[in-house]
Amino acid sequence: MPLDWSEVQRRYGHGARIPTVAGGKTLEITSVDDDNVYIRHPLWTDALSREHLEKAARLIEEGRITRHAGLFAEEYRAEVADVRATSAAHVLKNLGFLE
Repeated sequence: MPLDWSEVQRRYGHGARIPTVAGGKTLEITSVDDDNVYIRHPLWTDALSREHLEKAARLIEEGRITRHAGLFAEEYRAEVADVRATSAAHVLKNLGFLE
């Protein structure tokens, strides 16, 4: 299933805290617009691009990168973008794309 951006906006548009892949901590999503999911950590703020998240979801669905959350970040860096791969894993796992 492709990434439904309207669902991303509905779930995270007003902010959210989602569990990390390893558990025990959370990732803070501050907002979502048409192009990015905005995230915050105590030491930094950044954005995950819609383009990268949609590409990752497509590659997962095609079986070209792993669904295993623990292995995903390395493949994401190689196949999608070398930008906040672990944060992308947290979001995609929360959306049901990763196990």
